[in-house]
Amino acid sequence: MSESREERAQQMDDALPVHVAVVMDGNGRWAEERGLQRIEGHYEGFKAAKQFVQAANNRGIKVVSLYAFSSENWSRPADEVAGLMTLMRQAVVDELADLTRNNVQLRVSGRIEELPEGLRLALEEGMQATKDNDGLVLNLCVNYGGRAEIVDAVREIARRASDGRLAPADIDESVVQSHLYNGDLPDPDLLIRPGGELRVSNFLLWEVAYAEFYVLDTYWPDFSEEHLDAAIADFRRRRRRFGGIDSDD
Repeated sequence: MSESREERAQQMDDALPVHVAVVMDGNGRWAEERGLQRIEGHYEGFKAAKQFVQAANNRGIKVVSLYAFSSENWSRPADEVAGLMTLMRQAVVDELADLTRNNVQLRVSGRIEELPEGLRLALEEGMQATKDNDGLVLNLCVNYGGRAEIVDAVREIARRASDGRLAPADIDESVVQSHLYNGDLPDPDLLIRPGGELRVSNFLLWEVAYAEFYVLDTYWPDFSEEHLDAAIADFRRRRRRFGGIDSDD
């Protein structure tokens, strides 16, 4: 599934983004502004995520990466973290049949070995059950950090180099890419960030090097198909050079 930057640059201007990544931001603020518990915002955020994946699949997008829980989110209040762990586990269990029916392949990026056993087992079961599906790839980023991903990749590369399986001179971008959590996936073309914040938040740091950013003030629970269509329309207006120049520049 991996493509070179040159191949991606040759796509038509009106092509769909192949890979859309989303920072699902604003769940807590959405709840607080309505006088609700923050976890209720996360439940609404799950509904939005389900609708988003369905809409992306219907539009022919090939890969969706959702920032579900960052490695920094452990610092949130213990009851909120516990609620998120329970919500994610139940969501994976409840949605597995739909993922299979819709030919969606579940992937997970992050240090899943550090997750509570129930959630870890549910994620592993979901990946195993959908591994042969060849439709949309849903990449859930759970206990994920972009810097941690690069550190983990570097550690494995160092191990290979130290035992003679890899010469240091042969380490290039493609080697690093192949050691990322899901390095066979194409890099995101479009990064969507609801909630109005203007930062990457340690999300897919290596992979978003040439992604187009789309930020909107709408909180994630209120994100709709119309917002996705607007993001795609904006993406289609972008002129993607991948470090080069247009022939008419």
